[in-house]
Amino acid sequence: MARAIILMFDSLNQHLLPPYAPRDAAPVVQAPNFERLAARTTTYDQFRAGSMPCMPARRELHTGRYNFLHRSWGPLEPFDDSMPQLLRDAGVHTHLASDHPHYWEDGGATYHTRFSTWEFFRGQENDPWKGVVNPGPPPALRGRAADSPQNLVNRAYQPTEETHSQTLTVDAGLHFLETNADADDWLLQLELFDPHEPFFAPEHYRKLYPDGYDGHAFDWPPYAKTSETAEEIAQARNAYAALMSMCDHSLGRVLDLMDAHDMWWDTMLIVNTDHGFLLGEHGWWAKCVQPWYEELVHLPMFLHDPGDPRPGIRTDVLARTIDLAPTVLGHFGLRQPADMQGRDLAAVARGDADPAEGALFGIHGGHVNVTDGRYVYMRAAAHRSNEPLEEHTLMPTHMTSRFSVAELADWQQAEPFTFTKGLSTMRINALSGWGGSWTHGTLLFDLHDDPEQQRPLTDDTLELRMASLLCRLMRETDAPRSQYERLGLPHDTEPTAEHLLVRAQAARAAATAEPLPELHRLPAGDLLGRPLADLMAEPTLRAVVERHASELTRTEGLVVPRAASLLDLAGSGGVPAAILHALAADLADLAPQTEQTK
Repeated sequence: MARAIILMFDSLNQHLLPPYAPRDAAPVVQAPNFERLAARTTTYDQFRAGSMPCMPARRELHTGRYNFLHRSWGPLEPFDDSMPQLLRDAGVHTHLASDHPHYWEDGGATYHTRFSTWEFFRGQENDPWKGVVNPGPPPALRGRAADSPQNLVNRAYQPTEETHSQTLTVDAGLHFLETNADADDWLLQLELFDPHEPFFAPEHYRKLYPDGYDGHAFDWPPYAKTSETAEEIAQARNAYAALMSMCDHSLGRVLDLMDAHDMWWDTMLIVNTDHGFLLGEHGWWAKCVQPWYEELVHLPMFLHDPGDPRPGIRTDVLARTIDLAPTVLGHFGLRQPADMQGRDLAAVARGDADPAEGALFGIHGGHVNVTDGRYVYMRAAAHRSNEPLEEHTLMPTHMTSRFSVAELADWQQAEPFTFTKGLSTMRINALSGWGGSWTHGTLLFDLHDDPEQQRPLTDDTLELRMASLLCRLMRETDAPRSQYERLGLPHDTEPTAEHLLVRAQAARAAATAEPLPELHRLPAGDLLGRPLADLMAEPTLRAVVERHASELTRTEGLVVPRAASLLDLAGSGGVPAAILHALAADLADLAPQTEQTK
């Protein structure tokens, strides 16, 4: 008899949960059920994300292997081993209940169909759910919510906690558990989109975190550097905390049912997330557009193995998202496929398998990162061009669209990888946008002495050791040769001193990491917010940009969106804070002249 529950959240921050908060610190979030969970399970203190963000992480959950080195966001591939399908084919009923909208976009369309049954609840984020042609004037909001009319429509159809998609999803999961409480051989993946942004929670959760803020509601931060007031930042953090408390309530409902049906003796429970979310730490909001700091990749994870229960135990064994599929398969007595890289964490806990020596993590085309649990090495592109960058896929689909005709015009057939079951993939050149890992530089941190990653190290000996670990894990993943070339690393030999980048890129990394000022304090705000193309069209303004940021006028093939402003580029890290200050000062001197010429 074997049963399992995976309760998965999205964007759940480890460092804000009571089980992980420092013992001498007051809990940042009111989450008593996570404390209750920790008392019943093993708490993993060194659990790491891998491929990011949402759907790449879920591909890891299915396949037990890294995917961000080969491809960006997209569906499961024909050669992928899918844990839910392997269970289904072995006679285990697998059920997915979720309100995660990305499953039903082009880039997520093959995941839910691997389950025996599934159900979906609408209305999160910009899910194209209710059709309202003329929704009327929007409420007083700032941030991304103000520019997202579909999300505002969706919120209007969820006026109470009972009608919130999170609640409906948990209702469905509990119904599955109630219906099958006496049945054997099933897996429930109960997957909640929350606390992913926007931080939309019922009012009684918001009242848990009073802040006195009286400006426009700010519960959907941009993917950018923070430039808001301290009060606005606090308001967004409180909105996130409120949604985490709602998630805690949902967790409690699951624990209550497990208690009521005495499921702990035969049912595995995994509580996990895909990645975290920055709420002003390091001067950033969100994810994807900055280095993958600890707040984003050091994840909460709780495991209850009924065959070897260890309630209230904490472990510092290095564990990863790719380990979850082998762990679930092992619980049901199935052998993991040869192409799965992960390890059965239950077997590691029993001493029947060795723990991992390192963990890779990153996003396609960004830093390629590695940690051994103490040190973190973030390897940036060796050159601004971030080339060569390739997509390797047989499913040419982006997040919300198919690959364009132009993208596919010059694709080439690649040699099979070790995990593609003898199949060749399409090799497609990928575009590199402005900014990126080269802008942020290669970084090295000691998490023991600097857990908040405030003091990057410059240590050639340590960098060489971590670069060697990175190359070894990339080879185990059969990373394409283009990734080594992009990063300036050797493909088939050990790295040497000539391959080190931390020292060479340190000055640029420090400049990019400098926080932005509160934008309302900068002069020439109107000009800083105008599209860069407009500034380039006026000789006096173009001269200022050329004086302080000449690379913006000769991008050498890199993609700078035509509508992007200097503020937009500064928000992405593409214009350092010091240069933004200089641009603002000079543009302010010209502002009266430009007004006269209009």
